[in-house]
Amino acid sequence: MNIEEKVSFEEKQYDLLTIGEILVDMISKDFSEDFSNDEYVKKFGGSPANIVINTKRLGLNSIVASSVGYDGFGDFLVSYLQNQGVDISLITRTTYPTSMVVVTRSKGTPIPIFYRGADYEIEYTQKLEEAIKNSKIMHFSTWPLSREKSRKVVEKGIEAAKKSGTLIGFDPNYHKDLWDMDVDGVSYIKSIIKYVDFIKPSEDDAERIFGKDTPENQIKKFIELGAKLVVMTLGKDGVIVADKNKMQRFSTLATEVQDTTGAGDAFWSGFYTGIVKGRSIQEAVKVGLAASAFKLRYVGAISPMPKYEDLIKEFNV
Repeated sequence: MNIEEKVSFEEKQYDLLTIGEILVDMISKDFSEDFSNDEYVKKFGGSPANIVINTKRLGLNSIVASSVGYDGFGDFLVSYLQNQGVDISLITRTTYPTSMVVVTRSKGTPIPIFYRGADYEIEYTQKLEEAIKNSKIMHFSTWPLSREKSRKVVEKGIEAAKKSGTLIGFDPNYHKDLWDMDVDGVSYIKSIIKYVDFIKPSEDDAERIFGKDTPENQIKKFIELGAKLVVMTLGKDGVIVADKNKMQRFSTLATEVQDTTGAGDAFWSGFYTGIVKGRSIQEAVKVGLAASAFKLRYVGAISPMPKYEDLIKEFNV
């Protein structure tokens, strides 16, 4: 995979399929780093679902596979997706409570508290396998990898994607607190990098996996583990994109920051949209930066993302 080239896709039913968590984000009304706030606002959340909603608004045909509880929060999440025009046929319901994350508004990296339940009860079905085979890109994060049941779903999904020529995107957003105590999450993440086509670590993700180092050295470590394309997001310092032969830095397009929650998901959304729309990897990175800059103007993981044509016109990318 070459950062200067476009990605060729077969004609398939879905542009993007994501596997993973749908959950409720409880976000503080005010900026704080120590959870001293008294008021929190309920927001739709879960990285895979955020990406599907964003890409739907940008013009892709996207679908999410996930699990929520038979409770009010589960109803809220499913209804939200339906109102956004998202296909909910790959979402299962369970007696476990809907998962939730409590987080404070931040201009840096938000520090979350996790309350998990239904998100890892996702099931691998024949319908999911057919959807994977009929998707141009399959995306997942470390959330489903952190528990055995959902981890097996992703593993089967990777196998199906490889057989059908579906490209694989991986968000290595490792958080130790999410993983079962008897599983070495870092070692597992390192072991599957060779199977994916796109990987987008943040600086914090890379540090949690490899320890402290420069962004350039961190990217080399991902490449050495078999990553074909690495995009490292650097917050206000932009991104670095790299294949095994070349590394290139891009500046941020953000001019206003209301809340960083979901900025990485917005980047993924713009990046995938750019690729599917026929842009080179380099150009798709710019679309990702535009989508992220747009999202940063709003509180919560989801913003009123515009159509692809309007986004690239506004940010001149």
